[in-house]
Amino acid sequence: MRNRIFILLSLMILLTSASVEIFAQDGEGEDAKATTTTTAKPQIEKPKPDIANGKYGEFAANTFDLWKPKSKKPTPLVVFIHGGGLASGDKEKFSANQLNQMLKAGFAVMAINYRLTGEAVFPQHYMDCARAIQFARYNAKDFNIDPKLVGATGGSAGGMTSLWLGFHDDLADPKNADPILRQSTRLKVMAVSAAQTTLVPEVVTKYVGVLATQYNSYNNGKMFGLKKDEMSSPKALELYKAISPLTYLTKDDPPVWAIYSVTNKPLTDKSTTSD
Repeated sequence: MRNRIFILLSLMILLTSASVEIFAQDGEGEDAKATTTTTAKPQIEKPKPDIANGKYGEFAANTFDLWKPKSKKPTPLVVFIHGGGLASGDKEKFSANQLNQMLKAGFAVMAINYRLTGEAVFPQHYMDCARAIQFARYNAKDFNIDPKLVGATGGSAGGMTSLWLGFHDDLADPKNADPILRQSTRLKVMAVSAAQTTLVPEVVTKYVGVLATQYNSYNNGKMFGLKKDEMSSPKALELYKAISPLTYLTKDDPPVWAIYSVTNKPLTDKSTTSD
């Protein structure tokens, strides 16, 4: 089991380090593309999914694509969660290069959409993604996946969501009337690029710079269902803590590979809020 987890982590490291396409394609502003420092590989054709636009929940946005490698035995599953500040983005952003790498190595891939800010308020974005993981486990036999070997990956907000799910206590509800919600949400590994580990303004200001707290998708109040002038209130601070992955980090959490494509320096007064 430990060896298979190591293999899963290794492949997910390859996924995030081979290119920074996840981040550059996630629609977090044109400046995101400008800050990348590695060269993306030429695109190759994306294979047709075994399941296209499947439904994992009741909302229109609760859709997924699933690719299964050729295997007689259950395979590990990687769930791709797109970025976009929880306000934009789409599962179609998952690159063909990365998808083919995973399939060639024997991993199933599930790319998901979820409700975005405007339709959803925290924690609904996260709960949709949690349900997608539960849905995959519930259908493990049909999908030919090993429910004990599920990892998540994504860039920026997709990475943040992956970390939040990986660090959070299991959201399974064993007594729920919905059998899908009885499934575990725990992950074996997370591999992320440009993921936000916290949105708490004080912490972001200290380690990144005050301009980073002005990124509109995270700070205009909409993702919390608050007005912009409420974002300095005690209620907003508690919500910032609740949405931040680091709030839930404990020593028993799964391994993480995180890659950032810019130098580790605070934003300057010449930076833009999309840097």
